[in-house]
Amino acid sequence: MKVVTLNDIPEEDLGEATPIAGWSGGKVTRSRQTIIPSGDSENYSCSVVNFSLGSTTGWHIHDCDQILVVTHGSGMVANENEEIEINPGDVVHIKAGEKHWHGAKADTTMGHITVTLLGSKATWL
Repeated sequence: MKVVTLNDIPEEDLGEATPIAGWSGGKVTRSRQTIIPSGDSENYSCSVVNFSLGSTTGWHIHDCDQILVVTHGSGMVANENEEIEINPGDVVHIKAGEKHWHGAKADTTMGHITVTLLGSKATWL
């Protein structure tokens, strides 16, 4: 068993991100905090992704289901049919192959824990 405290996990800069529609506030970025390091699980990948104001993942699909648990801030998750606001404590289940994006709203940062299968792939569209 292992217990981690999110505030103690170092952040890895993921560089520039995709801005939310209508964003005019300048550069947007994302960072990652790895919860389950490579080799620590035979089943899952798990990390926190932190979004700056107006930052999103951009459209993508996964080859496995994805779980998101919002930890702070306020954001959006969208598929081709709808956009839904997400807030701390919300849990999102995205099915394998579903085209989607997620990220912060224009006026707040947002962070979420993401859980996927170990070795799964994302395809950026």
